[in-house]
Amino acid sequence: MSSGELSLRPEPLTRAGFAAFGDVIEAGNAFDMINSGTTQQCKELTDVDVSTEGGRTQVSLYRVVPYELPLAIAMLERHPLSSQLFMPLNAAPFLVVVAPPAERVDRATVRAFVTNGAQGVNYRRGTWHHPVIALRHPSEFLVVDRIGPGANCDEFFFESERLLLQPPS
Repeated sequence: MSSGELSLRPEPLTRAGFAAFGDVIEAGNAFDMINSGTTQQCKELTDVDVSTEGGRTQVSLYRVVPYELPLAIAMLERHPLSSQLFMPLNAAPFLVVVAPPAERVDRATVRAFVTNGAQGVNYRRGTWHHPVIALRHPSEFLVVDRIGPGANCDEFFFESERLLLQPPS
């Protein structure tokens, strides 16, 4: 690691640890029986925020190929007009790299989390984040975000000082 790099080690994803960046999406044991007892529902897991400037909800499937770790984090993106939700479909852990909303990313505020494979995330509007990082295997995600008018993706590129994302412990 060169003197211009900062090592970033993922921590387990928890609601408390991720609260500044968005919501952790996981059901746990909070299910109610509906449909005459044939279905369990865990409702209101998050608030999907897409309506700014005439936006509407877009639901997509992403297929993500894993990166090799350690990974030099060169760029983060943010969505100033909406939240963005990622839910894994194949129960595989993935990595989340985030920084708080701000005009520029301060690399000292960047954090990394590793999910347990059953957790998803909903990034709050304006939260800086790396594109989703699959671990070990190609993975599929259900993605809920905004489609509509207006510029809804800003990118921030680290100059010479990069972050080196380590494999989770």
